Amino acid sequence: MFARSSLVSSTRSALKSPHTSHQAAKLLHTTGTPINLHFTSQIPSDDNKTNGAVLILHGLFGSARNWGAHSRSFARHLNRPIYALDLRNHGASGHARPMTYSAMASDVVHFIRQHSLTDVSLIGHSMGGKVAMTVALSSALPESTLSKLVVVDIAPTRGELSGEFKTYISAMRTIEAAQVSTRKEALDILQEHEKDPDICAFLLTNLIVKPNASHFRIPVQLLGDSIQELGSFPYTPEETQWQGKTLFIKGEHSKFINRHNRPLAEKFFPHMEFESLPTSHWVHSEKPHEFSNLIQKFVGPL
Repeated sequence: MFARSSLVSSTRSALKSPHTSHQAAKLLHTTGTPINLHFTSQIPSDDNKTNGAVLILHGLFGSARNWGAHSRSFARHLNRPIYALDLRNHGASGHARPMTYSAMASDVVHFIRQHSLTDVSLIGHSMGGKVAMTVALSSALPESTLSKLVVVDIAPTRGELSGEFKTYISAMRTIEAAQVSTRKEALDILQEHEKDPDICAFLLTNLIVKPNASHFRIPVQLLGDSIQELGSFPYTPEETQWQGKTLFIKGEHSKFINRHNRPLAEKFFPHMEFESLPTSHWVHSEKPHEFSNLIQKFVGPL
């Protein structure tokens, strides 16, 4: 559920929204105000920074920089402004509670309004996929603002995260407590918990190395406290649906989307399309060209 390689009690928009009309959708709200998100961008040569924007949302422990190659590729082939965001408590964005999907979605809605973006396509992997779905289902944006949604290898389910995530948090706490001075020292500790070198390298992209004071740029304690929330989802299909164009992309060897939860996704997003690629959870990094082609075909050039 992570990437490899508040609106304060806002009122529902009176504008036409792509939600079902027979059920009043739960409003997007958190216990705090939204934060400004750090981002990277790729702007077309015509200097269009707003129309047809594509927003990319990373997974747990990830950041915008994990999506650099894809951002450049999308900008080149789609001729759209591309924004890769650091979600709260990740990358260079601020640290804030609560770490919930409603709070993260409120930050993204704030970013869209702040930058006056229109005809937006949202792409989210794993945790970022749940954030993207929350934005679409929240009624916070009118139909004219959000046009397409791409969800990568995650379903709108409620449940506990697998134990590996708690293991990673524990390992990062151990690294910080050890006050390591080098990345090698941190890696030695991490490898006691995780043998996959790619996952180890990915997790250590968050490490800031300092003599006797190395620490992670992400708030390890806060994220550890939020693990249960990160397995949840703020809506049920009886409360709200999104009628917009939606694409789910599954890794064939991943269990995050399966025969049990795919019908739930179809209830939330009745006009969804479904594609799969021969990968694990890391769809975009294991099959980058095939993944990019699916996105380009679905979103389309401006």
